[in-house]
Amino acid sequence: MADNPGGVRVGPDNDESIASLIRRLTEQGAQLAHQQTELIRAEASEGLSEVTQGVASMAGAAIVAVAGLGVLLMAAAYGLAEYMPLRMATLIVAAVALLLALLLFWSGRKKMQSSSLSVERTRRTLERAPAAVTGQISEVNHHAR
Repeated sequence: MADNPGGVRVGPDNDESIASLIRRLTEQGAQLAHQQTELIRAEASEGLSEVTQGVASMAGAAIVAVAGLGVLLMAAAYGLAEYMPLRMATLIVAAVALLLALLLFWSGRKKMQSSSLSVERTRRTLERAPAAVTGQISEVNHHAR
């Protein structure tokens, strides 16, 4: 009998039974799934390593920036000291820097308390999910209102 396009012989002289073909297909599918899982794990690990290195670089940059800001504020105080006593100039520069920091803090706190961080919609959806899965659509629609 002739070969089919898949390369499996069909007919009375077939050496492999349907059961053994299904078993081989199942084994190969499981092996493929395992290989895909390992590939995903390796890619995630590599991505996490790159993110960790990026965060470390950004933290280093923030430390250097804080030191630079300190020197810049000191220079501003010395520049202002040309027009008033150094103590007064230092106090003015410090007060302006602290006021700016307070404004930035309040702005950040307001954004953190925003309703966009709320997971209320997700919680409601998860509460309705079992009813939708069991086919109780009317119950889902009732809760959605």
